[in-house]
Amino acid sequence: MPEVKKTPRGSGEGAFTRFVTARPRLSLLLALLVTALAVLAGSGVADRMGSGGWEDPDARSSYAAEALEREFPASQPNLLLLVQAGPEVGPAGVDDPAVAAEAGRLAARLAAEEGVTGVGSYWQTRLPALRSEDGRQALIAARVQGDEKTTTRVLDRIAPELRGTHGPVEVSLGGPVAVQREVTATIQEDLLRAELIALPVTLVLLVLVFGSAIAALLPLGVGIIAILGTNAVLRGLTEFTEVSVFAMNLTTALGLGLAIDYALFIVRRFREELAAGREPVAAVGATLRTAGRTVLFSALTVAVALSAMLLFPMYFLRSFAYAGIAVVLIAAAAALVLLPAALVLLGERVNSLDLRRLWRRRGAAGATAGGSDGTEGSDGGSGSGGGGWARSAALVMRRAPVFAVATTAGLLLLGLPFLGVKFGTVDDRQLPRTAESHLVQQEIRDGFPGSPGAGLVVLAEGPASPSDYERYRATLEDLPGAARAEGPVTSGEYAYFTVLGKGEAVGQQAQDLVGEVRGVDAPFETAVTGQAAVLVDAQDAIAEKLPWALALIVAATLLLVFLLTGSVLIPLQAVLLNALSLTAMFGAVVWVFQEGNLSGLLAFTATGDIETTLPVLMFCIAFGLSMDYGVFLISRIKEEYDRTGDHEGAVRTGLARTGGLITAAAVILAVVMVAIGTSRVTNTKMLGLGIALAVLMDAMVVRSLLVPAVMKLTGRATWWAPGPLRRLHERFGLSEGEPAAAPAEPERVPAGVG
Repeated sequence: MPEVKKTPRGSGEGAFTRFVTARPRLSLLLALLVTALAVLAGSGVADRMGSGGWEDPDARSSYAAEALEREFPASQPNLLLLVQAGPEVGPAGVDDPAVAAEAGRLAARLAAEEGVTGVGSYWQTRLPALRSEDGRQALIAARVQGDEKTTTRVLDRIAPELRGTHGPVEVSLGGPVAVQREVTATIQEDLLRAELIALPVTLVLLVLVFGSAIAALLPLGVGIIAILGTNAVLRGLTEFTEVSVFAMNLTTALGLGLAIDYALFIVRRFREELAAGREPVAAVGATLRTAGRTVLFSALTVAVALSAMLLFPMYFLRSFAYAGIAVVLIAAAAALVLLPAALVLLGERVNSLDLRRLWRRRGAAGATAGGSDGTEGSDGGSGSGGGGWARSAALVMRRAPVFAVATTAGLLLLGLPFLGVKFGTVDDRQLPRTAESHLVQQEIRDGFPGSPGAGLVVLAEGPASPSDYERYRATLEDLPGAARAEGPVTSGEYAYFTVLGKGEAVGQQAQDLVGEVRGVDAPFETAVTGQAAVLVDAQDAIAEKLPWALALIVAATLLLVFLLTGSVLIPLQAVLLNALSLTAMFGAVVWVFQEGNLSGLLAFTATGDIETTLPVLMFCIAFGLSMDYGVFLISRIKEEYDRTGDHEGAVRTGLARTGGLITAAAVILAVVMVAIGTSRVTNTKMLGLGIALAVLMDAMVVRSLLVPAVMKLTGRATWWAPGPLRRLHERFGLSEGEPAAAPAEPERVPAGVG
């Protein structure tokens, strides 16, 4: 039997406890003041965010796009006016003189707007690609200059004057600028709706978990503080760097989810210590030495997983790292500082408004004093829940090989669809089918020849003769994947060519064509851009940085879990089992969102591919959340093992004491993520529903079945470490601060969490 660890009470630990409990009213007052300032500082943050950020800013495709915008504004239109001839217009359609005259006035009005350049139209150029095949629609194209914030302001100013009916024509707005504006507006609206759904549902679930209205309000308060604080942080970051509006969804989801996780763990342990007979201040101290350390480790592991996204050059991914790290650290700080202060003030009143106790008293009138004194109600139930988890763990461990093999095989089977993943870029189909810019782009895809803007654009730099240009154009047109090549359009020592492919705009043929074009020798410098080129460069950037990101996540996880447990095997188990828990999410992403299954039920447009950065984003978030629950379970098993030296008993007791808690936390986080998943923007829907599935699979399958089965198979070797590492852990390790209180009565769990 291993030596039972004594409670380490370092001076720093005691100082922190005294700091938290000394002036609780002052702490809460300062928190209220800081929260009010955060509300002011974070106001309007979404309006300062962008909706792009999927491209690699250091890639040649980005360089080419910037140069083309500077030298040839008309070559890179980002605003399209779809001009449709009204029903009163005759068979001439857009070639009717009245339509042409009105289109000319619209083009002139657009060209006169500040910040708009490169205005061109079908009526000026007579290009077939700018006229629909049925002759009833045609395009006016323009370039709105500036970054995303500037183009949004320009569009908001000019759109009301352009869209709608103008004499014999009806005008709708499309193009990247219009898509970007609608994505931002839709996300803001959807986020508000998600919060209105998630907050009351979460409160109801918390009341069911704790059985106490007061205890239920505490986690919700921590979550709101985390969200408001993170919004203020993001608002500050927008002054220095681009931040994606999509990160707002992560702020809400993790702000509520993780804050509730941490607060659940803290409040549950505090109530447990009260039930063991400690005074409120002593109970807070014991809680911080045990659950508090677990929360700290959990926050660090989640933050590390999210920080891996900082290694990627796309600001879309970096934005989620900014938001995620901020919300995790703020949630942990609130749970470790403000929540204990509130618990000191509340004391036994944390169990006030105990709805379960009131219900039992009402339904058990005339019961004996022992059954109605509320003793069990204060800590929530008779223990049947914890006993149920203990019996479940015992059953799993009796049949450990069967459960380990069956669960692993099932998870791998669910992940098989991901083997057929195809990567693409974000376009208007992220928006609901009724969105104006989506309708415009769909009309262009369906009704216009050649899908304007879907080809590759080759920037040429340096002196060249007309014959050089013509030979180069002919070489491009002879490439296996090219349908035709047009150009050059020249300006000084710059020129550009347009290469139209034979397949879809970002399909595999188009991606192969990018390599073919880049492999052509030219007597001048060339750089290729276009949707397919941007996609290829983004994939290359992710492939280059992904091994480093995975190495960071794995190394940090191994180190942190080792410091927590002192074991060599448990950190390895944590990494492998966490990764395994994500297979169902990745399989579902491909089966549903790429292949389009359930697209009618979930109301989205399947594009046949997945945006390149989404799997990276979902892996980092889901892996971090899996570690969150893993740390909760492992820390309690370790605490019991240190107290008793009984490996299997520690697994049973650890699962009994945290199984219901982890499940409740996972359900609440899943509710928040599903609320986010009600978004009308497909990527946000995919993120919300995918993470919800991963969280539930991790809590209900991996933690309840796979972990006890694997720990049974590894036996006491689970806790082994070689001598040097064992001494390292004894010196630097941060295990749970003290053994769990061992009540004389049979073990009980808080209300509802069993």
